[in-house]
Amino acid sequence: MQGASKGKEEYYHTLTKRNNTMDKLIITPKTKIYDLLEAYPQLEEVLISAAPQFNKLTNPLLRKTITKITSLSQAAIIGNLKVEELVNLLREKIGQSDISATAEQSDINFKCPDWYSKERVASEMDVREMLNRGEHPVHEVLAEVKKLKDDEIFKMIAPFNPVPLIEKSMSLGYRHWVNKVSEEEYYIFFIK
Repeated sequence: MQGASKGKEEYYHTLTKRNNTMDKLIITPKTKIYDLLEAYPQLEEVLISAAPQFNKLTNPLLRKTITKITSLSQAAIIGNLKVEELVNLLREKIGQSDISATAEQSDINFKCPDWYSKERVASEMDVREMLNRGEHPVHEVLAEVKKLKDDEIFKMIAPFNPVPLIEKSMSLGYRHWVNKVSEEEYYIFFIK
C-alpha cells in the first residue's frame, strides 16, 4: 500500500491490496456500494438484511447508477444505521478486522427549518421516473437549484434519501431539509 497515509485517514479511502494475483477491496466508510458488490457479490444479502431500504439494490437500473456514487457512509445514513457498525458488519463477513475509527457525522437536516414555507417553493422535480429509466438526475437537480433566487425553494421528490446529491449541494453552499414521507417517498427542499 505504497503512498497510503496511516492512521484514521486510511479508513476513509477505498484501498486495495495485492493478494496473489487478485486485488481485494478493503472496506471503508468511503467504499462505493458498486465497488463493494463487484468485489464481494455475497455481501448484497448482508446489506439488504441490514436495512429494508437496501432492497433497491435488486433493481438493475438503480444498481448501475446510484451505487456508483453512493459510499457506505452515505448508505448508512439512508438505512438509518451507524456507519461504523455497517462497515464492521461487512468487514466481518469477508474476514477483515473491525475499524476502530469514529464514523463520520452527517450534516443531513431532517428537522423542518425556519426558512421553509410552502409558498416559497418556486419549482419542483420528481426524479422517480428518471431513476426508474436508469438516468442520473444529479445534473438536472443541481441546475434547478442553481437557478434559485434568494429566499426561493426547490423541491425534489425521490424514492430514497439522496445523500450524495445533498452533500454535493451543501458543498456548493445550499441549505436543505429532508422530509421523509414514507420508505419510498422523500421530499428534499433546497434553498440558497
